[in-house]
Amino acid sequence: MAKADYDGYEALANAIVKLAAEDYMKALKSLKRNPSSRTAKQEKEDNERFFRSGWYSTLTSVDGEYLIRRMKEAVGYEG
Repeated sequence: MAKADYDGYEALANAIVKLAAEDYMKALKSLKRNPSSRTAKQEKEDNERFFRSGWYSTLTSVDGEYLIRRMKEAVGYEG
C-alpha cells in the first residue's frame, strides 16, 4: 500500500473516531440538562457500544474505556 493510501485510511479512521466523540459529548451534555431524554440516552449507549467494539479498536489504539471516562469528566456527567 502506498503511503498516500495509508494516510487516507488513517485520516478516515481519525474522522470516524472524532465524530463519535463529538456525538457522545453532545449526548452527555443533553443528558446532563435533561436526564429523561430518550434520544440522548440512546445516542450515549450507541456510542459507548462503539467505543467498546472491535471496530473501534481497529480504528485507533486509544483505549475506549479511558476515552469514555475522560469525556464524562470533561462535561461533568455523573450518570
